[in-house]
Amino acid sequence: MEQNRKNILQNFSTRRILIPVFIGLGVVAYMLYRDPAARDLSALRDARLHWLLITVLVLVVRDAGYMYRIRHITEKVLSWRQSVDVIMLWEFASCVMPSVVGGSTVATFILNKEGIPLGKSLAYVMVTAMLDNLYFVLVAPIVLLATQGNVFPEVTGLSFSVSSSLTVAFVVSYCLMALYALLMVYALFFKPASVRRLLIRITSFRFLRRWRKSAYKHGNELVLASQQIKGKGWKYWWHAGISTAFVWTARYYVVSCIIAAFIHLSLHEHLLVFARNFVWKVVLLVAITPGGAGIVEGTFKVFFQDFISPSLLVLILLFYRIVTYYLYLVLGSFFLPRWVARVFGSKKAAELEQVST
Repeated sequence: MEQNRKNILQNFSTRRILIPVFIGLGVVAYMLYRDPAARDLSALRDARLHWLLITVLVLVVRDAGYMYRIRHITEKVLSWRQSVDVIMLWEFASCVMPSVVGGSTVATFILNKEGIPLGKSLAYVMVTAMLDNLYFVLVAPIVLLATQGNVFPEVTGLSFSVSSSLTVAFVVSYCLMALYALLMVYALFFKPASVRRLLIRITSFRFLRRWRKSAYKHGNELVLASQQIKGKGWKYWWHAGISTAFVWTARYYVVSCIIAAFIHLSLHEHLLVFARNFVWKVVLLVAITPGGAGIVEGTFKVFFQDFISPSLLVLILLFYRIVTYYLYLVLGSFFLPRWVARVFGSKKAAELEQVST
């Protein structure tokens, strides 16, 4: 258990925090070097203050929604104070870990240290993952239809079509995410043992054998999680589903709010920006850097340059990363030592703090 604590805290080490900061700011510095016009900050004087306030409001409402959801999913075992700590540290973990890994392992550990048994902690994290995937799977087609599929950006000057490549990547990724979401629903609500056997059988092929151990572990986790969530009524799932739709809609809307603070957007353009977030999410899912650092900055222009003048691109990008990434690095650094002191005790916190430096 002691080693497990140390391994978890190593994810929050100073080095882990500084690496994505340097990568992200390095990409921004390069963008400023390539485009001198982007260094002009005079647009700050003309920023629409009400849209900046709306951005802050959306962020606050989004985080409040996350806190409500985790408290509801855990059946109010967590207090509001504990829910705040859990969400802040969960966001912090997502910032310092690669997008392909995510903060789910850390989230399970955090819930467990809040007094929730390990089996239930794992089940609750799986429920949030299932709901997040279902939101994407259900809402993405609606958004694409509403925008008539006009969500794939075109980039000139390349020997291949970015739009066509993204369309193929999106369709393939969407099908895989839909399959995974349905598999999780089937496993958690109906036949977890059958899904476990399926995962083991699939990884019995030679070229997939390296993932056999992980498949066996994931299958066992699904069985355990299924046992924990049996018997939940429709009200439980209704509130969990509505809160999930609420927080993800707010999350995707942040980009629109920041752009609107500097550039007028019509209602249709707001919808287009919102829709492009779904395609952008597919790209960021495969980011191998902590918090998608460098990948987010490098792809932001591709997806949103149609709505932003070149001179404002870097400024809006910086605003976006400050409120959705760097802010949570700062908040996480503030909440972590206090949480460690609360759940481990001051003496143990001092010992474990040495691990994270």
